[in-house]
Amino acid sequence: MSEKTSFQAVLVRLMQALDVGSDTELARALGITPQSVSGARKRGEIPPAWVQACAAQTGVNADWLFFGRGPMRLAEAGEGELPCMQEDCDTELVVIPLAEARLSAGTGSMEVSAHQEGGYAFRSNFLRRKGNPRRMVLMRVSGDSMVPEIFDNDLVLLDRGQTDITPGRLYAVGFEDAIYIKRIDKLPGKVILHSVNPAYPPLTLDLRGDDAEQFRVIGRVLWSGREYR
Repeated sequence: MSEKTSFQAVLVRLMQALDVGSDTELARALGITPQSVSGARKRGEIPPAWVQACAAQTGVNADWLFFGRGPMRLAEAGEGELPCMQEDCDTELVVIPLAEARLSAGTGSMEVSAHQEGGYAFRSNFLRRKGNPRRMVLMRVSGDSMVPEIFDNDLVLLDRGQTDITPGRLYAVGFEDAIYIKRIDKLPGKVILHSVNPAYPPLTLDLRGDDAEQFRVIGRVLWSGREYR
C-alpha cells in the first residue's frame, strides 16, 4: 500500500473534506457510530462506503479521497488543460460498495455489512447514465442458473432504486428466504422468473395470492463482471 492510499492518509483526506477534527465528528458527518470508526482504526481499513458517502455529501473528487490523485474538486483542475466534452473526459470515480446480500427481518433488503469485502470504482458518468449511484451496490453471485450469461462468483451492479419491472430485464429478486438473479416477464397478476441455464425451468408466481407476500424486487442489474484466477 502506498503512502497516499494508507489508512491514515485516506482518513486525513476524509476529515479534511468533511471539515471535522475528531472521530466523533467524523462519525456524525457520515451517519455512522463512533464504534465503527474505532473498528476501522483497529483494522487499518477505510470502508469504501465512507468514501462514497463523503463524495456524495461534499462534491469532493472520490479519486482524490481514495487514491490522493487529481484535484480535491474537479472544478479546481488547473488552467491550460485541453477542453473536452464531459461525456468523454469525466474521470471522477465513484466507489460502489461490495455488500453482503442478506434478508433483513424478512424484507429481502440489500444491506452493506460492517464486514463488507470492499468496493470497486466506476466512472461517475457511466453510473449516472444508468441510474442513481447512491442507490447502487455490488453483489457477488452464487450458483449457475444464469450460465452462460452470469457465472458463479461473478459480480453484479444493482440499482436498488429501480424496482419497477420492465419485462425481459435482469433483476435481483427475493422469494421466500432466498435472493435470485433472474429475467422477469409479466402477465396479468403474475410474474415469470427466467433462468438462462436450461436446467432451471421458469418459475411462475401468482401475485394475487400468497406469493405476493413472499416476492420482492430488490433492484435492477446494470452490469456484471468477473475475476479470473
